[in-house]
Order: sequence, then structure tokens, then C-alpha cells
Amino acid sequence: MISLRKRRTVVVRTYSLELDGKTITIEHGRMAAQADGAVVVRSGDSMVLVTACMSPSVPNLPFFPLTVEYREKGYAAGKIPGSIFKREGKPSDEETLSARLIDHQIRPLFPKAFQNEVQVIVSVLSHDQENDPDVLACVGASAALSISKIPFAGPYGTVRVAADPETGNKIINPTYEQRENSDRDMVVAGNAESLLNIEGEAHEISEAEMLDSMTFAIESIKKLVDFQAQIVSEVGQPKVEVAEPEVNQELVKRVEDLAADRIRESLTIAEKSVREDAQEKIIDEAVAALADDYPTEQKEIADVISAIAKREMRNRILKEGTRIDGRDVKTVRDITIETGFLPRAHGSALFSRGQTQALASVTLGTRMDERLVDNLEGKSYKNYMLDYNFPPFSTGEVKRIGPPSRRDIGHGALAERAIESVIPDDKSFPYTIRVVSDIMESNGSSSMATVCAASLALMDAGVPIKTAVAGINIGLITDKDSGNTAILTDLLGIEDANGDMDLKIAGTRDGITAFQMDIKIGGIAIDTMREAFDRAHDGRLHVLNEMVKAIEAPRAQLSRFAPRIITMNIDPSQIGAVIGPGGKIVREIQESTGATVEIEDDGTITISSLDGESGEAAAGRIKGIVSVPEIGEKYHGTVKSIMPYGAFVEIMPGRDGLLHISEIEERRLDKVEDVLTVGDEIEVIVMNVEANGKLRLSHKRLEASIEELKAEAEKSGSSSGGGGSRGGRGGSRGGGRR
Repeated sequence: MISLRKRRTVVVRTYSLELDGKTITIEHGRMAAQADGAVVVRSGDSMVLVTACMSPSVPNLPFFPLTVEYREKGYAAGKIPGSIFKREGKPSDEETLSARLIDHQIRPLFPKAFQNEVQVIVSVLSHDQENDPDVLACVGASAALSISKIPFAGPYGTVRVAADPETGNKIINPTYEQRENSDRDMVVAGNAESLLNIEGEAHEISEAEMLDSMTFAIESIKKLVDFQAQIVSEVGQPKVEVAEPEVNQELVKRVEDLAADRIRESLTIAEKSVREDAQEKIIDEAVAALADDYPTEQKEIADVISAIAKREMRNRILKEGTRIDGRDVKTVRDITIETGFLPRAHGSALFSRGQTQALASVTLGTRMDERLVDNLEGKSYKNYMLDYNFPPFSTGEVKRIGPPSRRDIGHGALAERAIESVIPDDKSFPYTIRVVSDIMESNGSSSMATVCAASLALMDAGVPIKTAVAGINIGLITDKDSGNTAILTDLLGIEDANGDMDLKIAGTRDGITAFQMDIKIGGIAIDTMREAFDRAHDGRLHVLNEMVKAIEAPRAQLSRFAPRIITMNIDPSQIGAVIGPGGKIVREIQESTGATVEIEDDGTITISSLDGESGEAAAGRIKGIVSVPEIGEKYHGTVKSIMPYGAFVEIMPGRDGLLHISEIEERRLDKVEDVLTVGDEIEVIVMNVEANGKLRLSHKRLEASIEELKAEAEKSGSSSGGGGSRGGRGGSRGGGRR
């Protein structure tokens, strides 16, 4: 007997919201039913599946184990992945940045006591090349977590804001084309009362414009929150209750009595390592003093002392306005700058702000060095890139060194965006630019130190950036009971760890170029953001004033170790003549001069070399090939070869003509060798330019008039009057890769 199991009933619910002329749809119930929370979010033909799962057990970890994975499927855009295995591999930098964006938004909304492992996975299922899936993923993460049993203080909303370049009107969730034409590209996330996250880039817009864009986003964010609240009311699960950890009040009191005064004293030590050593000693002595009564509670004792240190640091700032290193809340740490620090790099700068130090180096390359970006939007090339490295010695630690971490990728991308708007276009500066920031020492805001060091190194390299760029971070300390707040300029590492906000803002004297905010509380009010932006403006100008003391403008000359690039344009019909059959001519030019020649379909030729002479030699050869000699023009040529009927004379690099034996002298010659040998220099005049481009030269008619020569050429019926066909294009583009 065969029994058939009844198929489960699938209830699919679809919800839609109109947002600034676009429809966002959230679907629940069709896919991933075993996940704690799962939704499909759609706008246009872009679709993402977002799932949220929680482990049943609590791992013994000193942090909240939240992971976010953002993965783009090749099929979403009708593409087969380009790797050797033809399947998706490790996350790209773009996927990593999208995952970090979601992480920054959701992390502060979990209960402090919650320690279960949580994993949010975003799968991009369809991409229409217009609607960016990352904002849909943020909305989906909020919805999936909010409807699940996972403890989460949602929902929240996320939108992207751009501005129309003609009208200035702001746009919610713009298309890629609208973003490309906008002077800002910012992601804003928040709940019904406050902001959770901002991140993006801009073209030197003012603080007022930034705040205006955030305020504009809030209306749409509230609509998204209400929209998701409706979904939660219909399909949401009861939340798992989070038990507050039991606190041994007697142990806390004993530790307070033993250590509180000494911890307060240690918080006056400005030197990071000395302070940390002092606090470690306090912990060790407290553990020893309480060993008889609490022999196994070493971790609990250390946790209590850490909590005391956090409380006392915050109280001192809120009540006295004094920080660990003695600064007030507005002062930036001392800055020192050295440029040209690395003798062989094309540009370098060592930027130190307090105990944070970044070494930035610049390397200039050619178009051959551009970085390939292959994602769902298609293939593209980057001719400017910034990489950030954070070695463990920068904080005096011993750790495994591996590939760039998510943090490295995120900090590098933020600094790259900060500088990007001042980088010259590739027409005026045809170099590939790679900036590397190696953090030598870190005690707060190494990403903003990277921005400063990178700007200085670019100027040292002679890259004609429009203006200097500096970065500063702003922190926040709040007291729920009293309502007091303190906004801090230029955070220390401990202020970042024990504070409530880390707002990073980079820009020029004229405006903001990049920004990112991480918080540890449930949200930041817009009025607090306004004050933080004003503080960041003052701090940024202070840093720029220090930077200009080290270097005022880009150096006039590139490093002697940098490649030299020459750009020239020829008629596309002449490309074949430069390349030659099977690439013969362009290869010969490269081999003989040592330069690299890249040829584009529009006739743009880029010549790069390690020295200017090689590039000029290659350019001269190409000019000789594509130039159009005219009848009557005189040249100082060199005999390249001798035939029974005459000599071939090179009149310019790569261009020669026939000097017939009868055109050498007035007298009759039996042999060319009677008067000429290979290598001889001789004055010649162009008598005729044949239709196929071949040149007829004369030595004996140097004094002939142009009219006389043209009349004779027309009489022979073989003149083209100059120029002529250059033949087919075929063959390789030599050094070019396009």
C-alpha cells in the first residue's frame, strides 16, 4: 500500500507600498519557510530574498555573534560568473560593503543581553540594472527580523537619496543613472523617532544640504516603518524573551570598593598602552584579593572592572567635559605630517594625529593597471583605487595576517569615496592611481587619518587633485536618566568603544565628500546630528589648516620614478597603418623604443614609458606614420636601404619614400652606391604622393616650385595630392587591452 503525505498549505501574502513614484513589494510565505524570518523584496525587476535565523544555544563569546551575508547570483542579471569554475566565489568588495551597510543598521537594535548567534543572508535573485538591490536588502533585513521570533527592536526603514542636477529636487531610491548625475548618493536609515545610520558620498555639499537630505528621507522612512508594522501585525511571531544576566551584587560591591578609585585614577593616563597595563594590574590584584571568596569568578571580576571604567569615563566627560587625554570635547589631537617620506614611491605622506598614524603611498600606472570590476551591473574598470591595511602591530597585538578583512575593505572604500570627487579625470591626467594606506599606529579613527594621509600623498606625487581633503570623526556620550549629552571631536579608541556614536565625515573647505555613522544606541535625533555636523565642520577645517602647512598644492612635477604618459589622437581610419599587418608595426615601435602603446577604437593613443625620451620617440614614430606629407615639402632624411633603381629615404620616424636614381643628381648615375650609402643624410623634396600613400622624393629638384611639382604629378596621373589610403586596420592593438 502506498500512502501519500498531504502537502503543506502555503499561504503567500504580498504587501505593496508606493514610495516617491515607485512600488516596493514585500512577499512572505513563498520561499525559505524554515528560516525564522524570510521575505522577498521587489522594486521594478530587482528582487532580493532576505532570511534571518537564530541559533538555539548561546555560545560562550565576549561579543554578540551577528553575521550578515550579501550575495549576488549571476543568474540575477542573466550572467554566468567569470571565474574559472563558472560559479559564484568569495564575496566581492561590493558585496562586502552591502553586508556591512546592513550590519551597521541592525546591530544596535538587538537587546544588549542577547547573545544567540544570528545570521542574516541576502540573496539577490533578480537585477534590472536600474534599482539597486542593496536598499531593498536593508528593508528586507528589517522585515525578516521583525516578523521572526528573534528579539529585535524593529522595524526600521532605509532609503537612498539623490538630487536632480537641474532642479535640485531630491529623489528617493534613484536609478543608477540618476545617481550618476547627482551631487550626492546617501543611504539613510531610521525608525519612527530617530536616525540609525547614514552612509554615502557627495560632491562637496554643505552641512545644511546634508541635513536637508536626511530630513527629506525621514518622511519615506516613516512610511516604510508603518508599512512593515502592518506586515508584523499579520504574520509576526512572538519574540523570544531575553533574560537579563544574573548579577552578584555582593561581588560587584566588593570589586567597587577595591577598584573604583584606582580605575578613576587610571583614566587620567593619556598613553594608551600605559593605561591598559595599569588597568590589567588592577584586575589581577582584584582577582587575587577576592580569590578566597570567589575562586572561579575571574571573568566576572574583570567584567565588573570594565563596566566601572566605562561608567567613569562617560561620567567624567558628561560632568566635567574632560577626556582621558586631558582634552575638552572640541579639541583635535596634535597633528604631525611628513611628505615625501618614501624615496622610491611616486608620492607618500606620514600623517599622525595623537596615537593614530597612517602611512599613505601613491603609485601611478597606465591603463593596463586599471582594476577590473565585474558585478551584476557589468564589467568596468577603475583607474583610481585606495586600499587600506590594518596590521596587528598597529595596536600592539599578535594576530593572524590574512586577506583584507571586511573592516579593511569598508574603511578603504570610505576613504576612497572621500577623495574620489577631487581626482582629475582621465583626459587631463591619463594615469591609473593606486593609493595604499598602511596603519602604523591606531588609537581612534584610522579611516579618517587615511583620508588625510592619502590627500597629502597625492599632492606629493604631483597628482593635480582639485583641493585637499581631510577627515574627522565625531562621537556621542548620552545619559538616559538625566538627558545630558556630550559631542566629542576626534575620538580616542576607548571613546569609540565605550561611546554611543562614531560619525565619520570627510570633505574639503567647500563641503562634504563622504560620511558614515555607526551607533550603539537605538537612534540619534536630527537635532543631535545637526550639532555633530557643525562640530565636524570645525574639526575638518582645523585639520586642513594643519595639512596646508606641510604642502599647499600638488607638486609641479611627477616623481622621476613615475611613468610618463603621452596621449595623442589620430583619425580612426589610420589605426591600421599604425598597427600594421598582424600588429607588426606597433610591436616594432614598442620593442625599439621601450614604450607601451595602447590604441582605442576612437583613435586615442596612449603611450607610456619609464622615461620621457622613450615616449617621445614612440610618439614621433606614430606621427611619422599618420602625418600627411604634401608635395613640395622638404625633409632632412636618412638613407635606410639601397636598391638598383634608387634609395629609400626615411623622412620622419616610420615614414620613408623612394628617391629614384634619376632624381639624385642632374648627371646620369650608373649605380646609386656611387653617391649614397646606407646611413647617409640627405635633403629631399616630396615630388609626388601616390594614391596608395607611397612617396616619390627628389634631391636634384630641391629648388623646384610647388606649382611645377604639382603640375608634373597631375600630368603623371598618379597623385593623390597628399595623404592617401592607409590600408586596412587588421591585427592586434599591440599594448592595448581593449
